[in-house]
Amino acid sequence: MDFTAKFLVKPGLLVLLLFPFYSSYSQTKVQQKLPEKTRILFLLDASGSMLEQWERPNQTRWSVAKSILTKLVDSLGQNTKLELALRVYGHRSPQEIKNCKDTWLEVPFKPRSHTLIIQKLEEIRPKGVTPITYSLEQAANDFPSSPGYRNIVILITDGIESCGGDLCATSKALQQKGVFLRPYIIGLGLRTEKSLECAGKFIDANTPGEFNNVLNEAIETSFAKTTVSVEILDANNQPNETNVNVSFVNSMTSLPMYDFVHYRDKQGKPDTVQIDPVVDYTLVVNTIPPIIKSNIALVVGKHNVLTIPAPQGNLVVRQEGRRDNNLQALIRQKGKTEIIHTQGSTEVVRYLTGSYEVETLTLPRRVFSVDIQPNKTQSVLLPSPGIVNFNTISTGYGSLYEINADGTQTWVCNLNELKNQFTLSLLPGQYKIVFRVKQTSGSKYTGFKKFSVKSGVTLMVSVFN
Repeated sequence: MDFTAKFLVKPGLLVLLLFPFYSSYSQTKVQQKLPEKTRILFLLDASGSMLEQWERPNQTRWSVAKSILTKLVDSLGQNTKLELALRVYGHRSPQEIKNCKDTWLEVPFKPRSHTLIIQKLEEIRPKGVTPITYSLEQAANDFPSSPGYRNIVILITDGIESCGGDLCATSKALQQKGVFLRPYIIGLGLRTEKSLECAGKFIDANTPGEFNNVLNEAIETSFAKTTVSVEILDANNQPNETNVNVSFVNSMTSLPMYDFVHYRDKQGKPDTVQIDPVVDYTLVVNTIPPIIKSNIALVVGKHNVLTIPAPQGNLVVRQEGRRDNNLQALIRQKGKTEIIHTQGSTEVVRYLTGSYEVETLTLPRRVFSVDIQPNKTQSVLLPSPGIVNFNTISTGYGSLYEINADGTQTWVCNLNELKNQFTLSLLPGQYKIVFRVKQTSGSKYTGFKKFSVKSGVTLMVSVFN
């Protein structure tokens, strides 16, 4: 999309809002790209303060805004892939009334609407208050629902909210709903209004020339093709890691904008993807554990290379005599309680290099310390279990303990109180069962028995014989 015209613009606040991209789907391929067509809604301040002198005698903020916006609209009129609309606020009710709903869609979206917008600008006379937040809420309804367009809002104002609305909260809520991307805000002489940064990217301009330059840059860069490649580095800082899910997340809303499965071509180069540069991103490389890089501001109109160190190695958890993946293991980073992955016994899983704890969901559980080395496979091997058939004569209450080498005991599990015969698969070791029948009338009737379990051996344990 070619936008080569230079744009003059006026004193005020400008907000540039972009809608998310749409994906094109087919049965065999998904291509993520920006829409080819664009809609731009001009949201224009016509409140009474726009009649104040600005920079030169006999030059008001409104006269500058009208002149510059007219030239801007006229320069965009020949683009067949662009539709324009105009919403104005603060122009139908005088300030004394303080009409905080004084906002109107004066020219709706339609092809070649630039002539109507220029005519409407000649008719409007500023007079009222500044209901920016309410106008932004209404502007969200001005775009037709048909897909395939990149929707943009440019808000021009000489002041801040005068009707008590919360522009920051409203902007964020609409972004979270996917109505538009992060606003691009330009304030005319509003250096004290840095609070608007929470609503979008805020830039202050003090003169018509500064405003013109900032707006010109905003328009041009918003349509410049911006691309990204992600280099996932191995232990030698070479971009050899690949086939990892990579997510570009909107830093303001925390919503995912783009998701790619990383790819390297036959020459080993990562591929290039096009990404909208209007928002700042958090890059999530979904290794195990994930790598998160926050507040990525892309260089607009350029190719951006993001390098992510992510050396990895493999882990295998196996049990002798088992070929299924019913054995599960919990994986944690060393010294942390969060479970980062659950791994089956037949899986080969890649992890970032570092120290981990592997807890197997066996009876009893076992915990192993593992150091993952780059491009190497670490194995955790458990012995095959033994099978123990228990007979407690009658149903009751009890627990199973493992007897440690020093004579201490570790609880393994509680027993099923609804069965008097049951079977457990146990790792080799020394054990003790402690059990009391339901019908007994005191703790003194608790029975126990010690026994030994060997790999591959079936054992019968009768607690009271």
